[in-house]
Amino acid sequence: MGIEVKLINGRTVAQGSNLENKLSEEYFNAAAICELNGSDMEKLGVAVDEHVKVKTNAGEVVVKAKKDGGNPEGVAFMPMGPWANAVVSGNTHGAGMPQFKGMDAEIEKTGEAVLPVKELLQGYMK
Repeated sequence: MGIEVKLINGRTVAQGSNLENKLSEEYFNAAAICELNGSDMEKLGVAVDEHVKVKTNAGEVVVKAKKDGGNPEGVAFMPMGPWANAVVSGNTHGAGMPQFKGMDAEIEKTGEAVLPVKELLQGYMK
């Protein structure tokens, strides 16, 4: 069983400093994550670095859970990148920019693997 959250995407220092090497382990560790409040992690029964599936109306993706005490309960954060793009709609609603903030999302614990960037992007091509 999952939890309902508001999902926010944005840039981070770790994600941004690895933009030139998106196939690196450092980029994977910086961008294939979802930061959650500790209470939300408890509700999910998930520990740091366990896998969660993030679902929105636009898609779903598996990433590693990370704890962020600065996130309010019910708010999840994913760094910009291919994993976050998997759950962001391309519809700009006439604004020219997709909705990266405040998306309705469901997060659940999963045993599925977090895909490396090459495999994730191959899935986009289908």
